Amino acid sequence: MGGKSCFFIGHREASEEIYPALYAAVEQNIVEYGVTEFIAGHYGGFDPLAASAVKEAKRFYPEVRLTLLLPYHPAERPIPMLEGFDGTFYPPGMESVPHKVAIVRANRYVVDHVDYLIAYVWHPTSNARELLEYAQRRERKGKIAVSVLQHNFLPAKN
Repeated sequence: MGGKSCFFIGHREASEEIYPALYAAVEQNIVEYGVTEFIAGHYGGFDPLAASAVKEAKRFYPEVRLTLLLPYHPAERPIPMLEGFDGTFYPPGMESVPHKVAIVRANRYVVDHVDYLIAYVWHPTSNARELLEYAQRRERKGKIAVSVLQHNFLPAKN
């Protein structure tokens, strides 16, 4: 991972309603922070939204790259190159990681190696929440900058 980089973490239940805020966060990372590489997974609902925001931004910022994070070895679980991605990344040392924790471990590896994180997390107990809290501890040490997209579960007023 070269240059300034940004990773995404979020819950699979992400709705397209967050897309405008997500795109704004991507554009802010490019324009204000100088991010040229975004890393996204491909599981759940949030990852495709994040990838879509970066693909849209690439139309205006051609220097931006989008990398697909592979939590499983590509020889074991081949994944065709997804449209709009510029490459894939399989973290080193993942070959010995049990499959049931591969996504968690790959995500943590990336959080340890990027400059920025865009998160969409609201479940009180989840792997995404734990990773966000881990990233926020790293942020307090000046090792990463974290942006958290807000999720509103406010009851409708009668």
